[in-house]
Formats: sequence, C-alpha cells, structure tokens
Amino acid sequence: MKIKNYILVSIVLMISLSAFPQQGKQKRADTLFNKFSFVKAAKVYRELIDNNYNKDYATRRLADCYAYLRDPKNAARYYKSVVKQENVPIEYYYSYAQSLRGIKDYKESRVWLQRFKDSGGVVNTNDFEKDVNFITSVFNAKQQYFLDRIRFNSKFSDFGAFEFKGKIYFASSRDEGVSVKRLYGWNEQPFLDVYVTDVGSKKVDHTSKLKGDVNTIYHDGPVTITKDGNTMYFTRNNYKENIEGRDKKGLINMKIYRATLKDSLWTNVEDLSINSDDFSNQHAALNTDDTKLYFSSDRPGGYGGSDIYYVDINPDGSLGTPVNVGNIVNTDKAEGFPFINNEGTLFFSSDGHQGLGLLDIYGTIKGDNNEIVDVINLGIPINSNKDDFAFTMNPDGVTGYFSSNRPGGRGDDDIYGYHRVPTLQVEGVVSDAINTKPIANSVITLYDDKGNKIAYMVTDENGYYQINIDRNKDYKIVASQKKYIDDYRTFTSKNLQTELTSITANLLLNPVQDVVKLAELNTIYFDFDKYDIREDAAKELDKIVSMMKNDYPDMVIRIESHTDSRGTRSYNDKLSIDRANSTYDYLISKGIDPSRIVAHEGFGERRLTNGCEDGAKCEEEQHQLNRRTQFIVVKME
Repeated sequence: MKIKNYILVSIVLMISLSAFPQQGKQKRADTLFNKFSFVKAAKVYRELIDNNYNKDYATRRLADCYAYLRDPKNAARYYKSVVKQENVPIEYYYSYAQSLRGIKDYKESRVWLQRFKDSGGVVNTNDFEKDVNFITSVFNAKQQYFLDRIRFNSKFSDFGAFEFKGKIYFASSRDEGVSVKRLYGWNEQPFLDVYVTDVGSKKVDHTSKLKGDVNTIYHDGPVTITKDGNTMYFTRNNYKENIEGRDKKGLINMKIYRATLKDSLWTNVEDLSINSDDFSNQHAALNTDDTKLYFSSDRPGGYGGSDIYYVDINPDGSLGTPVNVGNIVNTDKAEGFPFINNEGTLFFSSDGHQGLGLLDIYGTIKGDNNEIVDVINLGIPINSNKDDFAFTMNPDGVTGYFSSNRPGGRGDDDIYGYHRVPTLQVEGVVSDAINTKPIANSVITLYDDKGNKIAYMVTDENGYYQINIDRNKDYKIVASQKKYIDDYRTFTSKNLQTELTSITANLLLNPVQDVVKLAELNTIYFDFDKYDIREDAAKELDKIVSMMKNDYPDMVIRIESHTDSRGTRSYNDKLSIDRANSTYDYLISKGIDPSRIVAHEGFGERRLTNGCEDGAKCEEEQHQLNRRTQFIVVKME
C-alpha cells in the first residue's frame, strides 16, 4: 500500500473511531438532561465542546445544566458565549440575565433583560424578586412540556398513571357496569380500584380492573411495579377482614401493601412492616434497582403535614427503617406522590414550595455527591392553579403522565400525558449512484448556513448516519469517501411540526473513474523481461474481477501495460503488448466478458513514471515501478 493511501485510510479510521462516539455522547447527554441528571449531562456536554462537536448546541445545554445546578457563576460564563451565537433563541437572553443576577451583576443583568424584552420576550413582574427563584425561572424561560390527550378518562376520578411494558396502570373510581356500587362518603363517588389497559387505549371499563386480590371494596391504588414485573406495591385503605381500621381520632389511614404475580393474577397481598394504624403511608415508588421504596407519610417526626420518605428493601423482602429525604424536599405542609425516574431523579408534589396553585409538581436537582441540592417547579402546563400530582416519567425521559383536577377535564381528577419537544436529527443513507449499494465509512460533515462545521461522523456498514440538530436553522450536509466524488445536500429545520423528530437527507455518491481506487488495487508489477502473471498480481487482478462482476457489471475498461527502459524500444514494445495480453487473458479466464475490455495495449518504455531512462543509474526497485499494468475506465453506466 502506498504511503498516501495508508495515511488516507488512517485518517478515515481515526474519524470513524471518534465520530461515532461523539454522536453517541450527544444522545447520552440529551437523555441525561431530559431526566434531570444534570451533573452527568454537564460532563458529557463539556467533552463535546472540547471535541468541537456540535459546539453551539452543547454550550447552550451546558449553560442550562449549570443554571439548574445552582451555579450561576459557570452558568453566566457559558451563557455569555451562548448569547453571541447567531439566531439564538431569545429565552437565552433571559437566562443570561438571571445568571448575572445570581452573581449580583445587576447592571449587566438589566441590559440583557431589556434585550429579552426588546426581542419580544415577556417578563412576569415577580421573576426577579427573589434569588431563590433562579433555577425555576431559568427552567421556565421557555415551555418545557406539552400536553397529550388521554382518551380513557372518565367522569369520575382517574389518577396515578404508571406505564410498564406497554400497559398503563392507574387508579380510578369508575365503578360502572357492576350490580353493586359502594360510594365513598367524602365525594359520593365509588371507591378507587386499580385498572390496567394498553398504551393508546381509548376506552376503559370495569373489565379492565386489575386481576387478583389487589382490588377490594375500599380504596386501592395507585401502584408501582418492580423491574422484573413480579412484585407490586400499592396504596390501600387500612382495613382488616373487610372492616375499616380507624385511628384513635376515628380517621381511616392509608397503608402500602405488596402483592406478587402468580399465574397472571396479583395475589399474596402483604401488609408492610412500615405501616401503622395511627398514621398513613401511601404513594409507593421504587428506585432504579428496586432496593429502596419511596412513599409519603404523615408519621410523627416529619417536617409538616406529610413528608417523603424512603426505606431500604432487603434481599429477603424485609424493610429497613424509614428515612426522611430531608427539608430541601419536605416542608411544613404536604408533600406526596414521589416518583423516581431511571436516572434516580426524584419528582414529587407539594403545596409547601413556591408554586402556581395548590399542589404543584417538582423535580429535584442532585449535586456532585448525588445529594439533593434544590427543587424545580416544572411550570406550565404541567402545573396549574389547581392540584397537580402523580407525575411519572417513561424511560425515554421525554414522555409520561400526571394527574390534575384543573378545569377542562372530563371528571374529578384526570390523567394527562405529556411530552418534551423531542430532539431533532438529520439521518440518511449514503449510496453508490450507479449500483445503489450503501457506502460504509463515508465521512459525513454537517455545516451551518455560514459554512461553519458543526458535527461529523462516519456511516456504518449499512451506509447509515444520524446527527442531532437544532430546530429553525438551515444546514448543509456533505458526504465524502475516497472511492467517490463528494455529494452534498442543503436542508432546513425551520417551520417543522413539534412532533417531527427526524429529517431524512439521503446522499448519492458517484464513483471516481479510477479502477485503482474503486478496487483498492496495489500496483500490478512484472518481473524483469517477463510477462507472466505473478502471484501477487493475480490477487490484484482478482479484485478487478470482483468489482466488475459484483459492483459495476456495466463497467467498460481498457488495459495499458508498460516496461522499464532497459532493452531496445522495439523489444519493450513487444514485451508490453505481451503483458497487456496476459492481463487481458487472465481477466477473460475469470469470466469477464471480452466486450467489456475495449483495448489491451502495450506502450513499452514510452511512459516512464520516473527518470530511469536509458543510461540513468537506477536501482531495481526504481525500474520495477515502470514495469506495470494500468486500467482505464471507459464507461461506468
């Protein structure tokens, strides 16, 4: 292999080894960001910036991470770069102003707040009143979540939706279609039961009640399920043998129970050791590896009306001692409905933190040591001026459910779906323009409308590539491969529907008119004064046979053979013709149609590649460079 070919292959290999990880890192960082794992996300975004991969995008995300981590100094540092980006969303003017306020640079903060207003931004009068609102204000500078319609809500109370393996589990008082109805005196609705239905269902009736022993004649639900699908924790009225258990004040408390799945039925219901007749435990949630049970409780010793606790689940199923999650989460009022996503982030409802109405939904922020350092109000439309609660997040980090009694619903409490604006990506397949086969190891480079390189990667074995991009921008994408002529496409991500997640940009590359590159040939040499096909030459000719049969069955070529300068000109002319003939005969013997080789000619010593003419002092290696056969592409249609 020639040294320049070696260098080219090495460069492609290095790009291949680096570009795939960069795209993977961006996906990983975005996923962590959406799941509120900001410490981990910030680390990956810093790596992307260091590698100059989608740098503007990564810088915006990194600035947001620092803002949510209560680090206005670093947030301001990166927002300062962000606001210099062309066509940057105007909410970053607002975020920069907030971060400047966080480091007490009030003069500059007012400048960027005015820039935000002048650009069409709207500022609430209380946005800058308290420094403690910093991260929530930045988070809510733009709408983070959008609502999805849930079609199976009823005119009764429906809440606590939890998605698991294609099913939705939820609590509902829709006890219709049965002969006996028991009404709960508090709201004159039937008691709650646990229901299960397929994701996407439009209608749920009493036939969708959970099968087994979980549902009783009193309140049951909501639920959570272990990752293996075999154990369920759920809330139920405190009762024994169909008799309601009341505390000393005559109140009915709630308990958390455990059930196991056996023969498709939820049975073996257990009363847990953390329960008591004197206080309530409810709203069970599990951590990522099912070793901790989170719940809300008004047990003595808390901070207020009800607090969030967790308890260790031992390998034998026994429970440890409940631990209060602390006063960053818990207040002197009510906290409940904990949920832990698959990155270990706690979400909960509260009427004790600053919010929009009654119960609001909050996410927690973890610091470098994995400790909770702050909470974020999830903002509109997740929260309203009514009760918003029972937030859950699917493993993708961008979809899930919550419950609310806000106006406009179908019943008392209703279940709402939500989604975040999904990451947009450009994807496509790079193919050979002649044979339409996918081209592996094609270098893909993404440019903005100013010609700045944004991102890069290498196509996989199927010619496929995928790169995350920003919305509302113009782009150019270029595909390069050593065997082909570059191709490019321009496209835009402007004015796209929110739900759109991908733009397809397939690319067709025309192969270069060069047999050496297409067949990845090494030069075919002959021994001195000979025209027979050497073993090493046969291997190279076999590459041509394969290419002409399998890749380009319509390719037409001509063969040109050459000698070194030693010997007479007439003798070398004949020798080169013999070499051309032997090459031609070899290809024909391997099944190449003679009509596809329009000529096989010898040129003797007339086309030397170096200065080794008659009389020149040259080493044998230098003379061998002239004893060669070349292949010229005549047609490739």
